[in-house]
Amino acid sequence: MWEERRCKVRNLWPGLLAVGILAYRLRGRGRQLAWGSTEEEARGLQPGDELLASPDLVATRAITIETPAERVWPWIAQLGQGRGGFYSYDLVENLIGCDIHSAHRIMAHWQGIAVGDEVRLAPQVGLRVAAVETGRALVLLGAVPMGDITPPYSFTWAFVLRPEPDGRTRLIVRERYAYTRWWAPLMIEPVTAVSFVMTRKMLRGIKRRAERQSHRPAHGRMEAKS
Repeated sequence: MWEERRCKVRNLWPGLLAVGILAYRLRGRGRQLAWGSTEEEARGLQPGDELLASPDLVATRAITIETPAERVWPWIAQLGQGRGGFYSYDLVENLIGCDIHSAHRIMAHWQGIAVGDEVRLAPQVGLRVAAVETGRALVLLGAVPMGDITPPYSFTWAFVLRPEPDGRTRLIVRERYAYTRWWAPLMIEPVTAVSFVMTRKMLRGIKRRAERQSHRPAHGRMEAKS
């Protein structure tokens, strides 16, 4: 009897998996790819879009921060492994060897960022800075290597600040993927689900830090390297 039940359960798994994938495609996927963003932000052009003219997948996520853009930008400028981190789930990132330690302070020696610089995702993995508009946008370009296999996609990662009339700031994070191999979606689709979880945490982490920092005295907002 138990063997028969186990067999029935095993036979159900393919169908349940198919239903789950279909439900994700119909409802969950669109929501996570556009989490927090307005229709205008999701559909409109953002800095860095010109680098990949015809992307196969775009994710645009956003959050409102209750402080001016100039107080948010320093947290963007110091992004990166070995710098300010990514303000997300450090423990998860470090389980796969990223060695990330997200900062809780703005550090003066991490504020310099220029086109051509490398922003590392892990000690041996980085993206190139393709565009910088100080106080407004940081755009990274590249792909994560897969051992000896050439990455099957090109990728841009843009961090955009949009000042609001009331002194608040919209922080928009956009990912764009252009596939170069037929099998690229098999890898990228699961990646975007993980990216959603990490990016949502990052957006909230930047928001919390920038809003907290904005209430500190001006002389304590940036610290030199100790």
